[in-house]
Amino acid sequence: MSNELVKSGGALAIRPDQTQWTEQQGLVLRQSGISDQVTAAELSGFLHLCQRTELDPFSRQIYLIGRYDRRAGREVFTPQTGIDGYRVVAHRVIAASGETFGYEDTLWCDASGRWCDAWLAEEPPAAAKVTVLRNGQRFSAVALFREYVQTGKEGKRLGLWGKMPAGQVAKCAEALALRKAFPHDLAGVYTAEEMAQADNPGDERHLRAVQQGEADPWAAPRPGAEQWQTTAGKGRSQPAQDFADTATKATTPAAVKDVYKQAHAAGLLGETVKTLDRELLELGAYLIARGQELAEPAPADGGVVDAEVVADPAEGPSEADVAEHQLREAAAAAGLTNLDEEFERSYGLPIREAGAPQMREMTRILTGSAA
Repeated sequence: MSNELVKSGGALAIRPDQTQWTEQQGLVLRQSGISDQVTAAELSGFLHLCQRTELDPFSRQIYLIGRYDRRAGREVFTPQTGIDGYRVVAHRVIAASGETFGYEDTLWCDASGRWCDAWLAEEPPAAAKVTVLRNGQRFSAVALFREYVQTGKEGKRLGLWGKMPAGQVAKCAEALALRKAFPHDLAGVYTAEEMAQADNPGDERHLRAVQQGEADPWAAPRPGAEQWQTTAGKGRSQPAQDFADTATKATTPAAVKDVYKQAHAAGLLGETVKTLDRELLELGAYLIARGQELAEPAPADGGVVDAEVVADPAEGPSEADVAEHQLREAAAAAGLTNLDEEFERSYGLPIREAGAPQMREMTRILTGSAA
């Protein structure tokens, strides 16, 4: 971790070893529009993400945006940045690694499937394609206009989506391509252009104050509270432990799914936490086990409850999420240090683009249970 965040100076500076938001930082975050419905786990995950990406929330490089979720019955907060934030992270990584970095020409596609390198029509393009070049490798992504456009109640395109639709969908494609090229550095944070459609009509947004008897997520840690540190996967991190504690108190599988989603976005599933039984376990494994524990009882014939939670990754750990987690655990146990390279060599695509069956097949190979 560099000292760039610290160099911003003053009481708002985020320290690399910081585990909680300070009182001054919390005050400014409140004033930025984060309501009291935010959970302690979401705040901890946001702090971890700011430290990992080195984007400064007080310089408006990264935000925590709340959107009402009917299933959760409250606002669910998602980290968000602009395309410029993505570019800052990419250039910072390249400067530190000494790699090469660039782009191919942006392309736009019309409704008939024809591509061009300049969009001159008055109507919006059907899609845009951006290719990022990192150290000689090509990372291409296509964004469909219909999947990202922001609209009002009557379907009218809003804001820049109405004024500059070609530029907006190109930013979405660029964000997708940059996230492919820099998966670790950009995991868990999405751009404003990508998330604009989340505000389309359909979900109402509500704000409420913390009610009497509820815990205040902004409260500073109590004096004498245990301090936590993360040391390259050893020991426990406070943000990860907050997610684990939230899951421990959950009473439904749906609530655990929500925690898994937030922890996955924050990149904390591999952190070690103290579980319900006070044992040490990786956060991802604990959340999966906790969700199964709260699910329907096992069938009377001794069958096993499927580990799949939902198919939509936006709602929690998908079948592929579970399969990837099990594959990485098997690789670690087998001492395979270049799992991603071996997987892509065997199946012709990265793990992040693979399906659950392929990952399970490799898991069986690594554990010696393949037929």
